[in-house]
Amino acid sequence: MQVTLTVNGRRASIDVAPNTLLVQALREHLRLTGTHVGCDTAQCGACTVLMNGDAVKSCNLLAAQADGAEITTIEGLAAADGTLHPMQAAFKECHGLQCGFCTPGMVMSSLDLCRKHPQAGEAEVRELLEGNLCRCTGYHNIVKAVLKGREAMSGS
Repeated sequence: MQVTLTVNGRRASIDVAPNTLLVQALREHLRLTGTHVGCDTAQCGACTVLMNGDAVKSCNLLAAQADGAEITTIEGLAAADGTLHPMQAAFKECHGLQCGFCTPGMVMSSLDLCRKHPQAGEAEVRELLEGNLCRCTGYHNIVKAVLKGREAMSGS
């Protein structure tokens, strides 16, 4: 079947089997490998992307369910000249990563979190990131990065 998506601002039509997951379409058909496959059960959040502006776990959606949608992956955040998105820069500056495996999903979830909860404090950010697992950092620097990224995005 043919699925048409707008991914990182570019329209793409791909032929996929009906059981192709969105994460597979992104990684295998569009070669956007920044979206990671972690658990395959929507538990870890490594596969999180934005679909029509909302964070979704792409291992839990069929590509056909995203037909016509606007998808943003981690590759779509940085500027064309390579300048990092403020949230990416905050993760780098606050060392909100160690091995980096969860980082793309954490960043994408953080963008949705900041949009939906612009006043969230540290405790609430920790709670809201519950669907994204990190085995390395203990979350302290991730939470600092989210708060710093939100501040940079709001210009304050």
